[in-house]
Amino acid sequence: MKKEESPLSALIAYLPKGAFPLVERYLVLHKVHLTITRERSSVLGNYQGGYRGKNHRISVNGNLNKYSFLITLLHEFGHLLAFEKFGTRIQAHGAEWKREYGRVLASFISRNIFPSDIESELLATLKNPAATSCAETSLLRILRKYDPPKPGFYLLEELAENSFFRIKNGSIFCKGAKKRTRFLCWEAGTKKLYMFSPVIEVEHITGRKYVTAALAVNAKKKKR
Repeated sequence: MKKEESPLSALIAYLPKGAFPLVERYLVLHKVHLTITRERSSVLGNYQGGYRGKNHRISVNGNLNKYSFLITLLHEFGHLLAFEKFGTRIQAHGAEWKREYGRVLASFISRNIFPSDIESELLATLKNPAATSCAETSLLRILRKYDPPKPGFYLLEELAENSFFRIKNGSIFCKGAKKRTRFLCWEAGTKKLYMFSPVIEVEHITGRKYVTAALAVNAKKKKR
């Protein structure tokens, strides 16, 4: 079944106030086919180059808060502009992309679209843009403040040591000590050790009975 297309004005609901006119200009000028998708655990957004006269294609996860959505979209605009100027013979997040992303990001920052705390972090980002949209640890902490409340979910760094938590794929871990910039955690059932970013969002598992039941479910999954 062919997907139903929506007018560009529907994009206003996903963007911060004042961002739509400039976003619309980029989409129309560069002939971009924008898709708003369901949550994807592996990526926040994606860009596909416009080959042989076809439109550029960008997708962004629709579950993001408005500021995260816009930053992700601008990250993909950076890929588009780098593709138009330099083609495919460049590194995905090399100097060319950093330059184009920095330029488009600066044009939005100058419009006072972002709150002061996010703007300060983005200005620091301009010095050396990260390869993953919203990737800087400090920026992720700030952006999370603008997410809707999710009871039971925390950044890993907010949990006490030896707390049990569940990640998006359902696996259960116990939080260990911090090693330099990441936390060393062991997986329930396998006892394997993994390093986690302090700003990964996890579901806190509390209560002895609940933890025991969760561990049992996780162990059965591992046996399959």
